[in-house]
Amino acid sequence: MKSRYSVTALLFAVTCVSPLLLPTPAHAASPAALKAGIRADDAAPILISAAQWRRMAEQGPHSPLFAHTQALLTTSVRKAMADGFHVPVPKGLAGGYSQQQHKRNYKLIKAAGTLYRLTGNHAYADFARDILLKYAKLYPTLGRNPGGHGQHAGVLFWQVLNDSVWLVNSIQGYDAIRDTLSEKDRRDIDDNVFRRMAHFLSVENPEVFDRIHNHATWDDAGVYMTGLVLRDPTLAKESLLGLHEDGKTGLLRQLHQLYSPDGYYREGPYYARYAMEPWMVFADAAQQNDPKLKIFQRHDGALLKTVDALVQQTYSGLFFPIDDSLRKGLDSGEVVQGIATTYAQTHDNRLLSIAQEQGRTVLTPGGLEVSEALQAGKAKPFDFHPILLRDGPDGHQGGLAIMRMGGADGQTLVMKNTAMGMGHGHFDKLNWLFYDHGHPVVTDYGSARFLNIKVKQGGIYLPENTSWAKQTIAHNTLVVNETSDYGGNWHVGAKLPPKQLLFAVTGDTQISSARMVGAFKGVSFTRTLALLKDADLRYPIVVDLLRVHGDKPARYDLPLHFAGHIAQLGFKTTHDVAQRRILGKANGYQHLWVDATSSPTGKQRTFEWLLGGRFYSYRFGASAPTSVIVAELGANDPNFDLRHGQMTLLRRMDGQRDATFFSVLEPHGMYNGDTETTSGENSRIDDMVRLDGKDAQVIVLTLEGGKTLALGVANDPSAASARHHVSGKGYDYRWTGGWARFDAKSGTAKAGADGKTSS
Repeated sequence: MKSRYSVTALLFAVTCVSPLLLPTPAHAASPAALKAGIRADDAAPILISAAQWRRMAEQGPHSPLFAHTQALLTTSVRKAMADGFHVPVPKGLAGGYSQQQHKRNYKLIKAAGTLYRLTGNHAYADFARDILLKYAKLYPTLGRNPGGHGQHAGVLFWQVLNDSVWLVNSIQGYDAIRDTLSEKDRRDIDDNVFRRMAHFLSVENPEVFDRIHNHATWDDAGVYMTGLVLRDPTLAKESLLGLHEDGKTGLLRQLHQLYSPDGYYREGPYYARYAMEPWMVFADAAQQNDPKLKIFQRHDGALLKTVDALVQQTYSGLFFPIDDSLRKGLDSGEVVQGIATTYAQTHDNRLLSIAQEQGRTVLTPGGLEVSEALQAGKAKPFDFHPILLRDGPDGHQGGLAIMRMGGADGQTLVMKNTAMGMGHGHFDKLNWLFYDHGHPVVTDYGSARFLNIKVKQGGIYLPENTSWAKQTIAHNTLVVNETSDYGGNWHVGAKLPPKQLLFAVTGDTQISSARMVGAFKGVSFTRTLALLKDADLRYPIVVDLLRVHGDKPARYDLPLHFAGHIAQLGFKTTHDVAQRRILGKANGYQHLWVDATSSPTGKQRTFEWLLGGRFYSYRFGASAPTSVIVAELGANDPNFDLRHGQMTLLRRMDGQRDATFFSVLEPHGMYNGDTETTSGENSRIDDMVRLDGKDAQVIVLTLEGGKTLALGVANDPSAASARHHVSGKGYDYRWTGGWARFDAKSGTAKAGADGKTSS
């Protein structure tokens, strides 16, 4: 997307709202106050140096994106200055007035401090000072927030986390104005706001401060920057190494534990975004004041990799909704910060195209570099490509496999083989998602939460997040005996990650395979997903092969959650017209209405749905007879906390120890409602056969016109040198390695070959 702002228009916008040309507001400093101000050396800005501020003030107005961002900030702050501010006594839940007002205040403190440095207008400094003096009077009188939850209640907010966010933002604004204050005001704000808050967040909340978690990141980053600004080395050191200063906790330990060597964040993309802001502002401050830390080089440069990794975890600008997540994307403020900080370190011009689409930057040295580089025409398209993002501190706890074809809005297949993700993780081992034609097709629910909506329990995670969204049945993966992975205990799950066995991208085939042992007692399962392109198919297809081994007979359910409208079911179903039955009693099953059922059969089935003007055909089979249940979300939801109407196709196999499920998903055709035309609504796949060999299996597809397309997968896909031979039903295939692709009824493939092999 091209930038929507021209150089001339942006410079004109900044000129029109420049505070130096507007009437002096009510908060302007008097000459006497200015004379009383003390600019001591130890009060000079330290998070961003005075020289850096001067450069931004001089060059920023001449760089369009930076100038535009400053103009937006100027407008909002000037309005707030005209309206006045309020520092209320904290009460209520996250969506209530006092919580929202304290949030507005920390944004104003940071913004006003920034504008003072960029313009030299003391009105901004005095506005930030006056807000902080109100806090200096109020804060010492407060105890734990009465709207808090349990032991982690904050002071200004219902939870400690939000107090940490207040500190991270406000200390940046305070640093920008601290040298304009009288000694009395500076001491008052130092001691009664920032030193008190740092003590509360660290010494009084060690269970948060010394945690390995995004809450601790915000906490530690805020206290670290407070230590720098107040020239208190103890605060800074405790933030880096933990309260005991032994390195077992603190920011440096968190960096190693929360990020993989590929930059994948343990709590998933939604929280990778949320944690990005404190990590980046902390890293900038550390690089500025303690370069010997080499913060950007630590843990194999994970902080510099995490922006690229996070951008890769998007489709059409939105993050994959895995684990606890809400609808967020690349236009989030935290990502704007991450792009600026990372670009300043790497000068990776691909990041500029993301900044261009964001349409704004941050008012920091990194933000100015982004703006100037865009102005110089250095932007390059971001390369969305197939990638395996390893999980775990050493990269050995599974990973997120992303397969892509057809460009940014083409086909994207995501296989989630990551570790548990701590308390924000879902019980979804070897889950998958599929995107096509700009839409999520095979979906993940995300989380049950209405952030900052007071009537929805103040915006906290709702009970349905536990009873539905986290449960295994809410995902596109194996469910055993109607239970969830690890018995629904994430602490157990944290010790038992999946194992990534294979990831390969060659020619017209992209493939990922992983194994899960321990999610269900006595059960292991191996899944392989592949994205295949062929000249006789209009769009790439998805092949799914899931093998299960159990120590005793069990019920195996395999749900498929899809978006769109069912066009046709290729099998007979029974409907309960008199009453609507609920699928089960617990573990998420209690939230599913049964719309239709189909009796067990060993035959393959098909069904087709329509989404966004495109058809999707799903052909599926199994190693033993399966029944089918068509279900709809919304049962047992008296408060309407769930998204009703989401459809699920559930395949059920009973009484087996070992099982194999296989399927192919094919996008095809077009429906245009404007012209009322339809084309290509019929699948081009006529048949699917599974061949079961001694140590491998082959899925054979017969396309319209008789062409054969086959995918061979070893039972151990990680064995790169093993030889395999699978034959039967007129087919014969030989290959070496974990997998091979064949475009004929027989063939031989070698390890490391293109994978597109014919006889």
